[in-house]
Amino acid sequence: MDGTEKPRRITMTPAARRALVAAERLFYERGIHAVGVDLIAAEAGVTKKTLYDRFGSKEQIVVEYLAHRDERWRAFLAERLDAAPPEPVARVLAVFGASRAWSSENSPKGCSMVNAHAEISDPAHPAHAIITGQKRWMLGLFTRLAGGVAPEGAERLARSLMLLHEGALVAHGLNVFPDPFTHAREEAHALLTAGRGGRA
Repeated sequence: MDGTEKPRRITMTPAARRALVAAERLFYERGIHAVGVDLIAAEAGVTKKTLYDRFGSKEQIVVEYLAHRDERWRAFLAERLDAAPPEPVARVLAVFGASRAWSSENSPKGCSMVNAHAEISDPAHPAHAIITGQKRWMLGLFTRLAGGVAPEGAERLARSLMLLHEGALVAHGLNVFPDPFTHAREEAHALLTAGRGGRA
């Protein structure tokens, strides 16, 4: 897989869903390499055979874990963007607010994609495309939103916004300083309103 193809997904049965819930919690809390299929099966109350029958491999469980997190995040963000004021700057800043809320509720140890990439850096791994795909999607989102603020410089502005956003994710996960998302949002606001007399 070259990072552009979509990985195979499976149809979820009740047993597979229970296993995925257990895998999500274990992978996020302990790390992907540290968690074996035996532990997932035990936590989910299913047999190891059932896991392999449903998923085929641990790699596929990882794919489902990350893909499910990604789907949940995109839906969460879409709700907040739908509720945001229509003004272009406000819509960009809504992304930072959404990330702050999501991280508080779902990601106390930082971004699951960043954490997973520390363990899965091989582009041939089927989950690699999900990790990089989410970040490319975020950059595309920032580029579209930045186009409403600075049509001629949207790409450059989006990259700066992405750096602020990803830096906040990492700082949050490492607990480097309090409330990095608010700091990143304030820096983004300054960047977005530069040359506009500070108008939001």
